[in-house]
Amino acid sequence: MLKQERGYIRSVDVADKLGVTKPSVSYATKRLKENGYISLDPAGMIVLEAPGQEIAERMLERHNLLAELLIGLGVRAETAREDACKIEHDLSAESFDAIRAHAKNYR
Repeated sequence: MLKQERGYIRSVDVADKLGVTKPSVSYATKRLKENGYISLDPAGMIVLEAPGQEIAERMLERHNLLAELLIGLGVRAETAREDACKIEHDLSAESFDAIRAHAKNYR
């Protein structure tokens, strides 16, 4: 989302967006780097590597569809986006696939 909004990703922006501390983001960034999901460019910006990009796209699809569904049910847009953030990480692939199929039939 940050990449789409700003064109770049900085650790400080991740911390602000998620409401966590900068050291927490630094710890997570280190782990993501070690596992090949991200790298840092010369300016210190976070760059998604192919495996990280794949996961990010999957999570963004979940977020957008869940927010759209909640808005369609009458939830205010801001609340729907916040709730979608909470749901998208814990929802099983099976449940999300069923939601996606249901949404496709009713679009």
